[in-house]
Amino acid sequence: MFAALSIEGTYQGKNLYVQNPMDDEGFGYCATKVTVNGDILPGGTSMGAFEIDFSLFNIEIGDPVFIVIEHHDGCKPKILNPEVLLPRSTFNVVNMNVTKEGKLTWKTTGEQGKLPFIIEQYRWNKWVAVGEVQGKGAGGENTYEFILSPHSGENTVRVVQIDHSGTKRPSKEVKFVSDTPEVTKTPAKVKDEIKFIGNGQPIETRYEIYDAYGNIVKKGVGSSVNCSNLLRGVYYINFDNVNEKFIKN
Repeated sequence: MFAALSIEGTYQGKNLYVQNPMDDEGFGYCATKVTVNGDILPGGTSMGAFEIDFSLFNIEIGDPVFIVIEHHDGCKPKILNPEVLLPRSTFNVVNMNVTKEGKLTWKTTGEQGKLPFIIEQYRWNKWVAVGEVQGKGAGGENTYEFILSPHSGENTVRVVQIDHSGTKRPSKEVKFVSDTPEVTKTPAKVKDEIKFIGNGQPIETRYEIYDAYGNIVKKGVGSSVNCSNLLRGVYYINFDNVNEKFIKN
């Protein structure tokens, strides 16, 4: 009886190492055959550990790979470093622009795997994630765009990626001044609803509401917030590009 162990990912320039125990009868080694994208790994598997050397195949950095290790039933080889096939964040932003209406465009080189770009806006004294665009991961130049919801005044934005290492890799920041009017909220003492007003008209804005202990209780984008289910007490609200305190009656 035979079984198969498979792994797929993106070639990042490093080889895989496989621990290969004896088979359950003790007469040979567990793995019987290895294929990479359908091609058989030369050299065989009759050893206690072996290397899957991608230089033996016609594979470039950034190419997808699919490895199948066929083995005896009753034992199982172990891939010691599967993380080397996970995409790494390697992008370089060569051009990044944003219009006053909030259309963000950026161009990258050097991508080696499909990772999402997280779009962040600096507001309320912190970076706030406002959207996501899937990276193409292809070599050469890649072009992206995203429609922001600007706040009034000067806006600061960037794009970031987070790969399997957990490290956030940001682009440089880009700033623009929007035509969005300043937003105020009403009423001062809240009972059931908060409304956002700009130039005397209802206006949509991104908002966050925190309780007195710093726990977030509501967030979203809109021209009003239903507060009827909030307990009475002190709250803090971030909206537009300001932070205010309010009392819920």
